[in-house]
Amino acid sequence: MAAAKDQIFEVACPDCGAMLRIDANNGLLVSHTSAPRKRMFEDLEAAAQAMRAQDERKESIFRQSVDAEKNKVDLLEKKFADALRKAKDAPEGRPMRDFDLE
Repeated sequence: MAAAKDQIFEVACPDCGAMLRIDANNGLLVSHTSAPRKRMFEDLEAAAQAMRAQDERKESIFRQSVDAEKNKVDLLEKKFADALRKAKDAPEGRPMRDFDLE
């Protein structure tokens, strides 16, 4: 009976992979061993290559935003000309509302 009281279970945490030692008698945590940290990169060269790729993506996004800003004036002028043309083509006077017809 004494062996059943001193029984300790080792359980792996499904979330983080840590090893938990749990006392079977009272269900309390006896000890905790953290899971080993996973390496993001295998070596320094792979990390440097990832940094270069990230810098290239940043530069590409920046170039796209600069181009969009340069073309912004032309786009706004086209939209204004289109809206002005639509306003000239629209009939003059107040638009008819549903309750005006009743």
